[in-house]
Order: sequence, then structure tokens, then C-alpha cells
Amino acid sequence: MDAKNFFETPTTSRLVRAEYGLGLVVAAAFFFAHLGEVRWLPAIGLFVYIDLIGYLPGALAYHRSPDKQVPKVYYVLYNVMHSLVTQGLVVLAWIWLFGAEWALLTVPIHLFGDRALFGNFLKPFGVRFEPEAHPAYAAFRERYERPGAPSPSGTPAGVPAHH
Repeated sequence: MDAKNFFETPTTSRLVRAEYGLGLVVAAAFFFAHLGEVRWLPAIGLFVYIDLIGYLPGALAYHRSPDKQVPKVYYVLYNVMHSLVTQGLVVLAWIWLFGAEWALLTVPIHLFGDRALFGNFLKPFGVRFEPEAHPAYAAFRERYERPGAPSPSGTPAGVPAHH
């Protein structure tokens, strides 16, 4: 993906997921290294509230919908609650109000886990709420990966362009 091509290949997707995986490992390592200092009620609450507000309402609406269409508000709730910006502000507000504590690591553990383990990133309006290949993306990917398909430079994919 770059500033002009807003898609990822399976390889670049795995690489991005690996980066979040490293963040997950670091956050989890600090969390478990300080397990005795974790306040469990805030830790559980901070971990769970993201999905209670951001995922479960949309998932329920999706599974109850006969055509699997859900109002955009569910996408907005998901994206707001699963945003590193939003949750970073929540963590900063928590620190300002209550002080820093190890329970706050459950926030990046949740977000990094979603991205690294499940491949769940923010949801665009044009796809189903639950993961399902969009027909246009499936057709694009098939064409993009076809051996000998022309690249933007006009040379077949996989053949180096000479300058």
C-alpha cells in the first residue's frame, strides 16, 4: 500500500500484522512482568469495553439481518472504539484522572491482538461488517496476481522493468 494504491497484498498484510504482533508481544510481556501490580477490575473493564461498544452491537445487527446489511453507525462505533487515536486519548485521560497503572496495557493488547491475530483493522463502509471477500476485491486480486498481468509500467508482473 502507498499513498496512491490503497490495498494490500497477502504478503504486505502479513508484514503489517507481524508489526502489530511485535507490539502485542511487548505489551503482553510488560503486563505479565507486572502481573502482581495489575488492578484486575480496571484491566478487565478496559479490555472488554472496546468490544462491548464497538463490536458486539454491529455483530448482533449483522447476524440478525436477513441481507447482512447493517447501518453505518455500527461501522463508526467499531472504528472509533478500535482506533489507536481514540484509545490513546482514553489512556491519557485515565492517566490524568487516576494515574498510570499496568492495567492500561490491556488497551494495546486488545487492539494489537485484533490486528495481529485476527487481521481486524478499521472497517470501510463498502464491505460487510463481518469479514467476507468483496466480489470487486476478489476479482481485482485474481487479476493482479495473474501471471503475466501487465504492471503500471507496461511490463508483465514479475518481470523487472529496465530504465
